[in-house]
Amino acid sequence: MLVQLAKDPLRLFDDIWSGSQMPAAPAFKVDISESAEAFHLDAELPGIEKEKIALNIEDDVLTIKAERKKESVENDKNYHRVERSYGSFSRSFNLGEIIDQENIGADFQNGVLHVTLPKAQPVRRTKEITIS
Repeated sequence: MLVQLAKDPLRLFDDIWSGSQMPAAPAFKVDISESAEAFHLDAELPGIEKEKIALNIEDDVLTIKAERKKESVENDKNYHRVERSYGSFSRSFNLGEIIDQENIGADFQNGVLHVTLPKAQPVRRTKEITIS
């Protein structure tokens, strides 16, 4: 069960598992930057085909899932080192209310998933009340 984080702007894009007691799963590296119009998330996914990547949002949490399968088992090789990881990878990030979730875009080039998260227009919380 996912626990939704507070809507604290300082926790925007917090990895939802950071600081938890969950065992560390194989993950991929991300860079998150900001421009005047949007936030930009770049996820390193080398060796993964675009079709093996899933990107979704549920309850203000953006989840990137990917899978890298080992193509074949080579029994005639004696490996000295194996550093590449295979299997399912997933990272989830808290988005909060300042992201326009209807206009999120993503593209994948050269092993990097680039997600554009446009900023939502601020909601006016003021209202003029007519005095009768």
